[in-house]
Amino acid sequence: MIGKLFSGLLIAFVRLYQAVLSPYFPNACRYTPTCSQYMIEAIREWGFWKGASLGFKRIASCHPWGGSGYDPVPRRCNCEKPEH
Repeated sequence: MIGKLFSGLLIAFVRLYQAVLSPYFPNACRYTPTCSQYMIEAIREWGFWKGASLGFKRIASCHPWGGSGYDPVPRRCNCEKPEH
């Protein structure tokens, strides 16, 4: 319950950033999807703690000496364990 509240708040904050601040900065994101979209997708896929961790890790690597290119959010494996 608390995790969903925090997730919603962080996603709202990112959406606010996308709508209000992002248009005033040059388009310099090195990754696809953008870091802000990655944060939203990561939170939706993994929940607040793990998703925020993945998102902030991505933001920290978005610099001239970091990576670039297509970098999707890792997906949860809904695989069933085989029985012996």
